[in-house]
Amino acid sequence: MTQTQPMQTAIEGWFTLDPENPALLGSQCTICKSYFFPKETHFCRNPQCTSGEFAEVELSRQGRVWSFTTNHYAPPAPYIAPDPFEPYTIAAVELEHEKMVVLGQVARGYNASHLRAGMPVKLILEPLYHNEEGPVFTWKWKPVSTNPSAG
Repeated sequence: MTQTQPMQTAIEGWFTLDPENPALLGSQCTICKSYFFPKETHFCRNPQCTSGEFAEVELSRQGRVWSFTTNHYAPPAPYIAPDPFEPYTIAAVELEHEKMVVLGQVARGYNASHLRAGMPVKLILEPLYHNEEGPVFTWKWKPVSTNPSAG
């Protein structure tokens, strides 16, 4: 991917802008080893742990679809929806290593008819919208294969 302008992120600090190998940025508790996304900085969300110390970690770049749906309405601000609004599919994905579920949009060209529970997906970057400086990127989930017997 050749860029003439610096890549802009839709949400600063939530994911890397590596176009070939993007990653979500989470945190891991240094005591109980629980993972969190978005990053935790104050207290461990594990009710069994009282730690407040975390390491920033890159989370798994692949996972499996846990659930999915199509949004048929434009979310409220601060979300920037295209005009005219077009429905888009979102997927809840269980990350490969962390075994936690992260919600995200599905890549352009894919919709609910292309997905099934348990299907492997990978993290990619795509423009969410464009501003005066160029495209503003977010993470999305892309099926590794659309073959129903794969996975």
